[in-house]
Amino acid sequence: MRDILERASRIRLAIFDVDGVLTDGSLYIGDDGQEYKAFNSRDGHGMVLLRQTGVTLAIITGRTSAVVGIRMASLGINHVYQGIQDKLATYEELKQTLGLTDEAIAYVGDDVVDLPVLRRAGLAVAVADAHPLVQRHAHWRTASAGGRGAARDFCELLMEAQGTLDTMMARYF
Repeated sequence: MRDILERASRIRLAIFDVDGVLTDGSLYIGDDGQEYKAFNSRDGHGMVLLRQTGVTLAIITGRTSAVVGIRMASLGINHVYQGIQDKLATYEELKQTLGLTDEAIAYVGDDVVDLPVLRRAGLAVAVADAHPLVQRHAHWRTASAGGRGAARDFCELLMEAQGTLDTMMARYF
């Protein structure tokens, strides 16, 4: 665990996949073609808290959905990349734009399409119900499943490692 906390202490950019990480992976599509997703409010609050500590947040997802843009805007996340087939190329562009090294970037994923980025990031995180290959290549695995608290687990890990968790939680006492 000491290695994980050391890795987490260096993170300045946290990147999340959406389907299977911020949601449980279910896709709800109405007769009119409208797509619906369920997001966990505690995950969202954890992301807001982490952002408030100065860690930059980003989304890289293979699907395109208006609801993702709406949800990320409500969380104050400005780096939102949807419809991305080559997640590694987007990761590299974002890394260069922000002037970061791999060691300063964490990625949270759940499926094999996330492996190229997970294998590059300084902190590779798999959600509890991730594909076995993703779990094998991750540095750390959340206790909670995707869309069921996994993002909150990850955000609190980073805040704990960076010494900001107690301060962020103290405002509620």
